[in-house]
Amino acid sequence: SWGKLAMLIGDWFLRVPIFSICILSRDFFFKSVLPVGVRFSSHAQNYTTLLLEDEKGILYVGARGAIFSLNSSNVSDGSHRTIDWEASPEKRGDCLKKGKNNKTECYNHVKLLQRLNTTHLYACGTYAFHPLCTYIDTNKFTLPSHFEEGKEKCPYDPARGYTGLIVDGSLYTATRYEFRSLPDIRRNRHQRILKTEESPLHWLNDAEFVASVLVRESVRNPVGDDDKIYYFFTERAGEESTSVFDKAQVPRVARVARVCKNDIGGKKILQRKWTSFMKARLACYVPYYEVLKDVYSLDGGDWRSTVFYATFTLSAQWRSMEVSAICRYNISEVRAAFEGTYMEYQDSSRKWSQYTGEVPVPRPGSCITSRARKNGYNTSQDLPNGVLDFIKLHPLMYEEVKPADGVPLLVKKNAVYTQVAVDRVRALDGRVYDMLFLGTGNGWIHKAVVIGSMVHIIEEIQVFKAPQPVENLVISKKQRSLYVGAQSGILQLPFSSCKRYVSCFDCILARDPYCGWDGETCREVAEILLIQDIVHGNVGCSNDSAQATPMQKNRTVLCGDDVLLPCEQMSNLARATWLVNGTKVLAEDGQGRFRLGVDGLCYAEENGLQALVAAYTLNVLPERVPQQASTVSHPYWHAASATYGDVRFIYIAVITLLGGLCLVLSVVLLYVSCLQKRRGKYSLGVPQAPSVELQTVSSNCLGKVEDEEEDPGTYLDGCLQIIPGEAPTVPSPSKETLPIPPPPPPPLPAEFTNGITTLPSMLRKMNGNSYMLLRQNEEPCTSPLYNSFTEELSKILEKRKHTQLVEKLDESSV
Repeated sequence: SWGKLAMLIGDWFLRVPIFSICILSRDFFFKSVLPVGVRFSSHAQNYTTLLLEDEKGILYVGARGAIFSLNSSNVSDGSHRTIDWEASPEKRGDCLKKGKNNKTECYNHVKLLQRLNTTHLYACGTYAFHPLCTYIDTNKFTLPSHFEEGKEKCPYDPARGYTGLIVDGSLYTATRYEFRSLPDIRRNRHQRILKTEESPLHWLNDAEFVASVLVRESVRNPVGDDDKIYYFFTERAGEESTSVFDKAQVPRVARVARVCKNDIGGKKILQRKWTSFMKARLACYVPYYEVLKDVYSLDGGDWRSTVFYATFTLSAQWRSMEVSAICRYNISEVRAAFEGTYMEYQDSSRKWSQYTGEVPVPRPGSCITSRARKNGYNTSQDLPNGVLDFIKLHPLMYEEVKPADGVPLLVKKNAVYTQVAVDRVRALDGRVYDMLFLGTGNGWIHKAVVIGSMVHIIEEIQVFKAPQPVENLVISKKQRSLYVGAQSGILQLPFSSCKRYVSCFDCILARDPYCGWDGETCREVAEILLIQDIVHGNVGCSNDSAQATPMQKNRTVLCGDDVLLPCEQMSNLARATWLVNGTKVLAEDGQGRFRLGVDGLCYAEENGLQALVAAYTLNVLPERVPQQASTVSHPYWHAASATYGDVRFIYIAVITLLGGLCLVLSVVLLYVSCLQKRRGKYSLGVPQAPSVELQTVSSNCLGKVEDEEEDPGTYLDGCLQIIPGEAPTVPSPSKETLPIPPPPPPPLPAEFTNGITTLPSMLRKMNGNSYMLLRQNEEPCTSPLYNSFTEELSKILEKRKHTQLVEKLDESSV
């Protein structure tokens, strides 16, 4: 629902019950824990390689030691098929001899699972640091007896970055293939095998690959261009180092590289090497060096409309900060960077700089086009030596690939986005919106909608109880589902659960393109006559169902106690407005009676929309029961009443507990005194006031410490302050002579604790929620623990304010 609003706080005049409400003006941001979804797990682990064949209704999963075929409509229906593909004992033994980890590395991690043809899949696994590949008949779905060497196709180390595609029968992969080898982009099978150049100016500098994308640029191309495979990775920025051989302190940057599908290498120069390899910086303009985590592409039916969504985190030198960013790139910007100027390494200055010399013809790094074929260059082997030499020494482009609109779509603090998947949906207003599903490093999914040049986060969903990174995300438009791959299993989530929005405000303010309001309930957009407002989120609610029924709560407290009233909110983008007896309460009311907390809230008000979530009725119990109690009515709640019988019962219970406590303490003190007299080793010699009186939390204790250095905790007027915590250590002669500690006093009834004794743990749980602290500081009713409590609370609140709140929050910092 959309946040809990409304709170009633007590009157500071003792004998009158008082009422308050808390109203939230907010943008909707629903938080959900462990949503309803279907899960699949088996004997295997690391369910990270996913292949969805939507039309066939099959989700193939590559895990550690197994391959599964799941029903994509319900992955947990029990109809799955399994292929066990464990590493042999001999290979595991060899792996152990190499010093590898027997708990994580010496297994067969399936890293590649691609459709080869109409009847077979092609799969590759690390196989305990000895990669193997095989063909799987999808009808039989059994492990064949024949295997291929996988060193040229699959990484040896399961922790290495890897990406692989099968395009028209050829396998395009990128990773570090052997223990001592350099990172490489390779093509195997079908066509001629190609690799990247291993020159002193390495084309790849300690690269970690995250994704590869095929773009069919040959389709209806006016210049007769070729299809291209784009590779996304992070590598060391050689252009920012004084030497290509000095890797110390070299920052890592994000890159995009491309090769032409029909490249067959050079004839004499660059034999069996790419002649079309080029790379450029992929900038997201986060004010630190970015590390690329994942990339997802959408084409909208035409390659010219292709966009790439990329997730970034900060590089290693900024690990103390958890910041993620989402940037969007148009294919036109990527092509413009590769058609720009080159960079060149200058031996004299030992650094990279912009190349200003003459560029050979045909343009180095470009694919074979109609114009090249007209000039007699039908394949890459026909290219002149001057063009090939230029390509060999100029793999890096000068221009950066800039994000759309020049800025990130989203910058999110306190989150590490590891995966991104995007669905394009048409809303009821006729516009097309991109829905982002973002996986985090601790097992959450953030669902967001792209509105123009900004991102509105709709909800956060905790998908795994145990924190673990989201390793893969796959979208099924047919099943309207999101498949989440992680170490412990597969989770299938619906695109949206519209029924969780219980009111019109909930449904409209969510701005979820999958959901609309039909006048009574929130439904999927497949229904007719629904209401949405994606752009603003504040139009369409006009009837009584706009707001959910507010929650009503009663609270009874003792005179002199501070009261903490939480206002738990489901929305991180909500702003709380407190009303006490109909009057708005500011952060401090001048008399120190109120302290309002909005710890972790993002102040996002949508055109003044407000709604009441909850209301509190606070009854203050004085020393004598008032004859009459005035009440305040409100259309959303009614006041709770307390009878004289209830008051008498409460006082009798308190007196009984205190009497029992005094009896226990008297017996213990008498026993300790007798014990000390008998042993003659210790005596109670600390000077105290003439009379010591143990007082309750609500009694009159106004004593002050005259000299804390002499004896902290001792009061001149005979009051003993009891402060929770550990006592200072006092050396003792022997363990046998230690007095038996008295038993702890029984806790007060829950009705009189007012949430105070558990305040620190409560504040930890209230991150992102509002609260109000009520101070009753009338002279006759001041508690002896008032000062220590308020000081402790002030310190906690001030610390949290300085560490978590910023002055101007945006939707990306919720």
